[in-house]
Amino acid sequence: MLQKIKESAEFLHRQTTYSPEVGIILGTGLGGLVNEIEIEHSISYEDILNFPLSTVEGHSGRLIFGKLGGKQVMAMQGRFHYYEGYTMGKVTFPVRVMKLLGIKRLIASNASGGVNPDYKVGDLMILSDHINLIPNPLIGKNMTELGPRFPDMSDAYCPTLIAKAEAIAKAHNIPVKKGVYIALTGPTLETPAEYKHMRIIGGDTVGMSTAPEVIVARHMDIPCFAMSVITDLGVPGKIKKVTHEEIQQVSEVAEPKLTLIIKELIANI
Repeated sequence: MLQKIKESAEFLHRQTTYSPEVGIILGTGLGGLVNEIEIEHSISYEDILNFPLSTVEGHSGRLIFGKLGGKQVMAMQGRFHYYEGYTMGKVTFPVRVMKLLGIKRLIASNASGGVNPDYKVGDLMILSDHINLIPNPLIGKNMTELGPRFPDMSDAYCPTLIAKAEAIAKAHNIPVKKGVYIALTGPTLETPAEYKHMRIIGGDTVGMSTAPEVIVARHMDIPCFAMSVITDLGVPGKIKKVTHEEIQQVSEVAEPKLTLIIKELIANI
């Protein structure tokens, strides 16, 4: 796996001669942040050596290189999920490649279901922590060249980046929540009993991504920041059937606020 990671990084370096400072992962319906990037290179996943392909609607499947907030960035316009049938090594493969290309920070976004009764559809939540119920991506032989066998996760999400984002949101009168994200395998949305369970064990939102990517980033000592758009509710009395298309629509409505926060956050790093 390490050799394939190096091959992909070398391939992208030859294609772009770029040294990104920040890596960005854009979730369901949140690919519009790319419109704010001064794009220098845009490469389809299918054209990148060893890269998997995104199979989910709302995930464009392109790697973008350019400037955002005055910083050199690389952005995944679409991510990979365990439920697509990929191994956890493949799901987190791009984060490994980002590290070898030189990123110093990782910023991720996602669409998630709120289980906190104080949340409503369209809210933004800054991740303060997560509970990972997807298989851990570090299971197997450790790549000691990239990180330790037993990485500490007491600061999975960078307190400094969180404080900066909260200040930005406050300055623009954008309400934000802060809470715990629970990562599940999917692809089914949760049953009412499962939603209740997620709240009991300490979750504020549930989703199918982000935590594995953050685990791998922290393994490589990359500070992380992540935000969720609350696209549906798993709260007793507020649960209703929801489609992937409706989740995309809610994400797209909330996207301008999330984009503003992330753009200014990157400018202030």
